[in-house]
Amino acid sequence: MRRQGKSLWSSWIFSMLISVMAGAVCMGAAAFFSASAMYFLMKDTGLTKAFAGASLAAGAYTAAYICGKYRRRKGLICGTLCGVFLYVIISAAGIMILGQHTGIKKLLLLTVFGAAGGVAGVNSKRPEKLWDQ
Repeated sequence: MRRQGKSLWSSWIFSMLISVMAGAVCMGAAAFFSASAMYFLMKDTGLTKAFAGASLAAGAYTAAYICGKYRRRKGLICGTLCGVFLYVIISAAGIMILGQHTGIKKLLLLTVFGAAGGVAGVNSKRPEKLWDQ
């Protein structure tokens, strides 16, 4: 018997919070694996910026994909906001640790990949256990 009630994903704040946290975890995992691959396998740090950019893109895409997949509407806006929130988190961490702002290129990278992930999430297959919103 189907349960009557609203989905937890119908709340905008909750869905953004969970999605951004998942994206940050994915970003951290991608950064860890790429750093260990550079250190142990390649023994060269020449591609540090490329691997960092790939980690940022993977985290933003994952966060926006999750948000778009479970919200099922407004994927472009949801994905862009996920990218902006991830940028705010990275910028705040950069100010606290290094004492300087992060570059505007990171904001552009995160919003573009966030928008792409949100659109892909909305257009993906509907999750089976998602309640009607």
